Amino acid sequence: MEKFMDELSGVLTVVDDFVWGPVMLILLVGTGIWLTVRLRFRTWRNLGYAIASTFSRESRNAVRGEGDIPPFSALMTALAATIGTGNIVGVATAMVSGGPGALVWMWISAAFGLSSKFSECMLAIKYREVNERGEMSGGPMYTMKKAYKNKRLGAAMGWIFALLAVVASFGIGNMTQANSISEALYTTFSFQPVIIGIVLTILALLIIVGGIKSISKVSSVVVPLMAVFYVIAGLIVIIINYRNLPAGLYMIFSMAFSVKAVGGGLCGTITAAMMNALHYGVARGVFSNEAGMGSAAITAAAATTDHPVRQGYINMTGTFWDTIVVCTITGLCVASSGVLGMVDEKGAYVKGAALTIAAFRSALGDVGAWLVTIGIALFAFSTILGWEYHGEKAFEYLFGTHRYNMVYRVVFSLIVYVGATTSLNIVWSFSDIANALMAIPNLITLLVLSGSIVKDVEAFQPVIEAEKAAKKKRQN
Repeated sequence: MEKFMDELSGVLTVVDDFVWGPVMLILLVGTGIWLTVRLRFRTWRNLGYAIASTFSRESRNAVRGEGDIPPFSALMTALAATIGTGNIVGVATAMVSGGPGALVWMWISAAFGLSSKFSECMLAIKYREVNERGEMSGGPMYTMKKAYKNKRLGAAMGWIFALLAVVASFGIGNMTQANSISEALYTTFSFQPVIIGIVLTILALLIIVGGIKSISKVSSVVVPLMAVFYVIAGLIVIIINYRNLPAGLYMIFSMAFSVKAVGGGLCGTITAAMMNALHYGVARGVFSNEAGMGSAAITAAAATTDHPVRQGYINMTGTFWDTIVVCTITGLCVASSGVLGMVDEKGAYVKGAALTIAAFRSALGDVGAWLVTIGIALFAFSTILGWEYHGEKAFEYLFGTHRYNMVYRVVFSLIVYVGATTSLNIVWSFSDIANALMAIPNLITLLVLSGSIVKDVEAFQPVIEAEKAAKKKRQN
């Protein structure tokens, strides 16, 4: 049995490397570039408007249109699923495997990912439905079913997307996150996995059984607090190591575009080619912000809004907060701390959570390790909450009814215990594969519907200009 599991793990690793290879990365980033150009860079030009809309009074209150939760809550729930271990573990891993320059490519992928995230969320609202309970149901599966002229093709693609989303929800959105929490708390505080599993399962049940309104209420509080907490802690680390920051920034930008470069000196030593930086930067960036994956669109569809484009802009900012803000903090902490190139007792490069902990410890001692551990726990648990809703709505789509949603909620919550107490090498690979495959029909749909997206964006632009003018008039 053990031999079989080892062989299966090897096969899954090969498949995982293939589906997350150059073709997938080109499709993900290429779709973002195509949409950005077709939209005449509206997603960049309107980013300020989008951020201001996110924190507006109207965003926090369900005052415009129809929906289940306020726009801000929809964004926070989507961010709950997005801001996770990738922001701490993924960034550090990318900077070792791809060199510090990987951070630049994370930024570039996020810049074009804004358009992908905007488009999939906007379409989700445009094509959402009201289920038997009067709740909003939407996401790429509904977009595919309703927007394609070939209804049979659209329905088939929607069903495949939903199936893969359910698989991903139990894997990358549940068990792997619970496992990350368990490992982090055991390593730092020696908490037993069984105890952690029981606590996490109870907390998940208490929140998840209440559905989207319960999840969104918790997310609206936890997500901003945990993000601010991590960013402030990271800024303290960067400030303490400020003497190394200029050299760290130089290393980041120089190694992003060098054919082969070696970073060294006070900031640590690592060797990496530009293609490695590009590959790992884009891959980890997409893994972190999920732009183009389609998952965030499922939550966006629950928002109360009077226009799909308005909420598309609000949800688009999730990519900005996730990658440009949170991932950057992790990257600058690592780059300014001198820990790059550290090796363990076996002579292997230290990476992942261990590297980020080392960066924080360089400035804050053991307190730094505690802060990173708490950050991993909060980020990962919020991911569990956000992904539950994604998976639940995909589950509802597969069965064509909401009647079994409570069954899904309970099973999903109980699976948290399995993730916290079990080794998950195979689950990591399998769920990663499902995540990649889920993106394919979503990206194809964005490309097919790009013309319709452009028309909706251009039609809404006068509304934005009018709101900007009215705001300026009030200020004067």
